Amino acid sequence: MSPKLILTDTHSHLYSEEFNTDQNEIMQRAFNNGVTRMFVPSIDSTYAERMFALEQQYPTNVFLMMGLHPCYVKPETFETELAFVKQQLFSRKYYAVGEIGIDLYWDKATLDIQKIAFKKQIQWAKQLGLAINIHCRDAFDEVFEVLESEYDERLFGIFHCFTGDFEQAQRAISLGMKLGIGGVVTFKNGKIDQFLHHIDLQHIVLETDSPYLAPVPHRGKRNESSYTLLVAQKLAEIYNCSVEEIASVTTQNAKTIFGI
Repeated sequence: MSPKLILTDTHSHLYSEEFNTDQNEIMQRAFNNGVTRMFVPSIDSTYAERMFALEQQYPTNVFLMMGLHPCYVKPETFETELAFVKQQLFSRKYYAVGEIGIDLYWDKATLDIQKIAFKKQIQWAKQLGLAINIHCRDAFDEVFEVLESEYDERLFGIFHCFTGDFEQAQRAISLGMKLGIGGVVTFKNGKIDQFLHHIDLQHIVLETDSPYLAPVPHRGKRNESSYTLLVAQKLAEIYNCSVEEIASVTTQNAKTIFGI
């Protein structure tokens, strides 16, 4: 690996309980693979203290987002959780609002309140000049409906773990989104590898979504930020260019999105 390789993991749940026993080793492996910046999405308020502790321990490497994950939008708690998100966003520095969006894989019954939560958080992001980080599962039509209703020149961000088709990719890009590409691009049935070369690299950022969705050859095991390098290597094959170019362009894209 080139010592000049600088990679950015734009989506990693580094505070996950799955890293409790070896978090320092996880971080060191990431640094050894050139992953110097890791952007950490929020899930709900119960993980906030773990996020803050991680940021304090790695202040030059870990950058936090704040948002309410759609799977945690529940009738009995979502208003309280949204109040927490708002209080946080307007009281300290975050680098994006996320992860937010719509998930109809786990719970279709909460669609209406998921839309409310998604819209409110998009509006706060626009007020603050922040990117959004979108979670979308079995909900492309619903996510695009909300994005188009809120679209203006202040809307921008990342379509996290993008698994759509070419037309959906173009639609996301037209709405100010970069495509977050992670381990799925290495899967035989991932499909996005079949059209990504038609998408300009300026629209791509790298991510792991660790501890989930580990790339081949670790598929089915715990994911970690060091595997960003495996995603970059796969993209170098797809784009027929060097890993260094993938690293350079996608890191610059991430800097643009997150404002650092």
